[in-house]
Amino acid sequence: MNNMDTIQIRIDTKTKQSAQHVLDELGLDMTSAIRVYLKQIVLQTSLPLRLLTSNGLTPNEEQAILAASTEAKTGMNVTKPMSVKAALKYLDTL
Repeated sequence: MNNMDTIQIRIDTKTKQSAQHVLDELGLDMTSAIRVYLKQIVLQTSLPLRLLTSNGLTPNEEQAILAASTEAKTGMNVTKPMSVKAALKYLDTL
């Protein structure tokens, strides 16, 4: 016997309509897409996608860039200007 449960969600109209448009282009209905998503969560034992900020980065990547920017502004972890020859020599040591 196949037991089935019902899931109800609330979502804003614009997001639902935008998602429906994409799914229509892919030939999927909303229920099938959500079913695929949930099955992938089970198979991968995690979310089957990268969570990104509005800048297209993961939160960790964004934090690393902001930290590096702060360091650069304060002169931390910044090398002095060097010639091409010195830069290539430096890169060979990495």
